[in-house]
Amino acid sequence: MSRKGILVVVSGFSGVGKGTLMKRLTEKYSQYALSVSATTREPRDGEVDGREYFFRSKEEFEKLIREGLLIEHAVFCDNYYGTPREYVEDQMSQGRDVILEIETQGARQVREQYPDALTLFVMPPDAQTLVERLKKRDSETKEGMESRLACAVREADCVDQYDYMIVNDDLEESVDQMHELIVSQHNLVSRNKDFAEQIRSELKVFAKGE
Repeated sequence: MSRKGILVVVSGFSGVGKGTLMKRLTEKYSQYALSVSATTREPRDGEVDGREYFFRSKEEFEKLIREGLLIEHAVFCDNYYGTPREYVEDQMSQGRDVILEIETQGARQVREQYPDALTLFVMPPDAQTLVERLKKRDSETKEGMESRLACAVREADCVDQYDYMIVNDDLEESVDQMHELIVSQHNLVSRNKDFAEQIRSELKVFAKGE
């Protein structure tokens, strides 16, 4: 039975640890492809173009939008973010599960185009933990942290639009939970209708003694 890859959308508050989760998931399990998003925000220390993000100017990003080369795009904390279409569809056709780490605005656009996408929202164990994680980011100014907390308040209203919630308290437990949820999606009847029909047809042949 051939297997098509699943599209997985992962969202969560800034500072909740989405990047760390994704990195560990792809290290631990080999079937995942982590999509690299394009953004107009400035690179943080240690980030490399084409690895963490494709860093683009506002003009370059808007050209990608006009040419229809993005699955989704959104503005988050005054910067554009978007997902290149070609890479995602190519990886899924090869049977790899593609993970999009995107914001809530982009997640809504993905669901419109891929209604069977699995959507996961990463939560902190409590609000105070999220604030402390943001404070530890050397790249965050006071104004930057206030902006991200304001964004988190707005994003909290979107949590009930997702299929599952992952509480990122223990990294390994969260990674394994995410993996199990994704694997279980491959066994949904709705994703295996062709295979089910094949078995039904073959059984009818055997039942007739042919």
